[in-house]
Amino acid sequence: MVAMASFDPRTVAGRFRLFAVLEALSWLGLLTGMAFKYLPADGNEIGVKIFGPVHGAVFVLFVLTALLTAREFEWNWKTTLLALLSSIPPFFTVLFEVWAVRAGKLDTPAAAAQPLANSTDATAPARASS
Repeated sequence: MVAMASFDPRTVAGRFRLFAVLEALSWLGLLTGMAFKYLPADGNEIGVKIFGPVHGAVFVLFVLTALLTAREFEWNWKTTLLALLSSIPPFFTVLFEVWAVRAGKLDTPAAAAQPLANSTDATAPARASS
């Protein structure tokens, strides 16, 4: 159960992990389809026709998810650029995700790490009652 919790789409990090793995799997499908299209003398294009659009859609979803994750975790521009560039070579999204976990880039969103001001705080402005 622990492994499945890491792919929880209800969390920002879980969505990022999910789309990183899906992007790598769609690459695998597309590369397999390209092999069946170009390697045999009488190649079959069905794999490319199926996995081409699937990979394109998952690619766009990964890029959007990477941008939203970068905003939520307040990544610097270098980390954000690495996340976006990882979507280009095959399987690099998984490598980036592993690196991000090890580097602590997917630990706690920056908004959750900052405590909210208590409404009874002495520095908070007083509310006027009517």
